[in-house]
This record gives sequence, structure tokens and C-alpha cells, in this order.
Amino acid sequence: MHKQPSHTGFFVALLVLGSWAACIVSLMQWQVNFSNPLLYLFILLQMHLYTGLFITAHDAMHGTVSPSKILNNAVGYACTFLYAAFWFPYLNKQHHKHHRHVHTNDDPDYHHGNFIAWYFSFMRNYLSIWQIIIMAAAFNILKIWIPQQNLLLFWVTPSLLSTLQLFYFGTYLPHKGEHDNLHQSRSQKRNHILAFFSCYFFGYHYEHHDSPGTPWWRLWKTEPPISK
Repeated sequence: MHKQPSHTGFFVALLVLGSWAACIVSLMQWQVNFSNPLLYLFILLQMHLYTGLFITAHDAMHGTVSPSKILNNAVGYACTFLYAAFWFPYLNKQHHKHHRHVHTNDDPDYHHGNFIAWYFSFMRNYLSIWQIIIMAAAFNILKIWIPQQNLLLFWVTPSLLSTLQLFYFGTYLPHKGEHDNLHQSRSQKRNHILAFFSCYFFGYHYEHHDSPGTPWWRLWKTEPPISK
């Protein structure tokens, strides 16, 4: 008997998307008070949910959101656009190029340089003038109805912080330096709580390259690399 394909990934994706949407809609009308510690907690929460959007899109790039290609790609398009008007097919192409040519000159995510130079090279590879135009237009339209400081604090700032979170835990730490293994990557120490909050288990990066068909919410179950 053939095992029926699982739709769990689709419901996990809906949970991430729904959480992001519910929080950002609520925060757009929240009364900002810089002396209220909840303000900074909400910014960090939104940062984490923005990272979840991108990680969900990443799962779509590997076809693990849904066995239905239409649903899988629809989630990918939605998450990348909501994240920062990214174009899913381009990200998909570049990400698979990263997997095929990891840690080489043909790897779009790799850069020979320090953290700052690498980060700006990473962002330059993925940002386009059209994204900037779309996001600027959206900001100026939304501020007609939404307080500008709410847009800056809960829409702009968390998304920018999220790029740092994704880059640091999902690219820089796993791939910096030299590696004596097939996937040219390392993994963080096994601490599932830290791994989830840092980057949705993508600190277990060798495991992801070793099993790219494993969705983020199952990465913690994978076997860690054997230390030499």
C-alpha cells in the first residue's frame, strides 16, 4: 500500500502566514509608547514571524509545503511577496544553485569576506530596483490609513532585522570558513529551543543540505553530522 502524501506542511505554512498576518494587522493600530517594553517584544516577535515567512517560502522551494505543486508554489509566491516583494521563481532558481555549488564561486549565497561585506553581497544578489519601487509605493499608500511610526516599527524594521537573522544563522555561521565535509557546512549545537528561535532549526544546516526534502519543522528530528 502506498503512503498517502502528507498535507501537514500546508497547514504549518498557513499557521505561519496566519500568525504573521494577525500580528501585523493588530500592530498597525497599536498605540506606540516607547517606554512600554511590549513595543520591543512586538518588534522581535514580528522579526521572528517575518523569518518564518521566508523559511516557509524556502520549504516551498524544496516542494515540501504541499504535494500539490499549485498549492506549494502559491504559498511560495505569497510568502516571498509579503516578505519584501521578492519574486519566488528567481529566489527558487538561486537557492537551488546554492545547493548545487555550495561554498564555491558559483554559489550566489557565498562570499569571500567578512560579515559586513558578505551580508551586503548577499543582499545585493537578491534585491532588485523593482522590489524597492513596490515597497516604497506600498509604504506611501499604506501611510494614508496607518500611522507612519507603526509602519516603520512593525513592518519595515522587523523585515530588515529578519534579513540579518536569516543571513547570520542560515548562511554566515553555517558556511563561513573551511569545512571537511560533503556539504561544506556546519551545524549549531543541538539545542532545539535555541535552534527554533534563532532561525526555525536552520542552524542545523548540515542536516538541511544532507536532507533538503525535510521541512523546517522536522529538521530537529534529523541525525546530526558525525564529528571526526
